[in-house]
Amino acid sequence: MQCPFCGHQEDKVVDSRATQSGEVIRRRRQCLECCRRFTTYERIEEIFPRIIKRDGTRQDYDRLKVLKGVKLACSKRPISMEQIDAVIDAVEESLLNQNAREVSSDWVGSCIAQELRDLDPVAYIRFASVYRGFSDIEEFLNELRDLDEE
Repeated sequence: MQCPFCGHQEDKVVDSRATQSGEVIRRRRQCLECCRRFTTYERIEEIFPRIIKRDGTRQDYDRLKVLKGVKLACSKRPISMEQIDAVIDAVEESLLNQNAREVSSDWVGSCIAQELRDLDPVAYIRFASVYRGFSDIEEFLNELRDLDEE
């Protein structure tokens, strides 16, 4: 593991423990060169389907890209990182349960939107406004009305 501070390649594991879900192991490491500590997370590598973008191109699934979008939608909301991770974990579980080699980015976006809708309506609207690309204010208002009716 490369130290994020000095780039040295050797470290020692100071502490290891599983997260609450048991699906990830959190490790505290200490660089043998600069002695600074950093945290890593270890999870089983899953083989996700490729994502078909709207323009027809295909990309590998990227958890960090999804995380960035969800964090942006949840910014300045009372939503913890654990809740954000739970949203992404649920989406990834759905992806793996598809048993498909490829899925559309629209399908992934709708899964994320549904998870956010259940978690926080403001985060949902923020995400949906980008993901769905409302073409005018009327579409946006209709979505707000539908949300308010629930």
